[in-house]
Amino acid sequence: MSTTNTENPFSEQVIAAVRDHMNLDHTEDSLLIVKSLGGQPDATEAEMSGMDGAGLDFLAKIDGKDTTVRVPWSEPLTERAQVRVEITRMYYDACAALGITPREAQEH
Repeated sequence: MSTTNTENPFSEQVIAAVRDHMNLDHTEDSLLIVKSLGGQPDATEAEMSGMDGAGLDFLAKIDGKDTTVRVPWSEPLTERAQVRVEITRMYYDACAALGITPREAQEH
């Protein structure tokens, strides 16, 4: 799901692959990102629902209700290789904002 009016640089296949990886292997990371960078500290669940060149979309549970949360990239992205770098940056920024010690790099 894209929430911008510009053409999405990522194909549905790329979006699905990133979404599946995040939702299967990084659910805790998504929640940290939503709580801090998404400005939703009361979120109790979060799963990635989409992305485009401007950011990530999450479906989060906040006060028992499903809420869409948009988290922008630090800069517009155009290539798949940039996505991993940006999501990793988001994870580290989220940990820093929440005062959480991040996992070691080899644990990602």
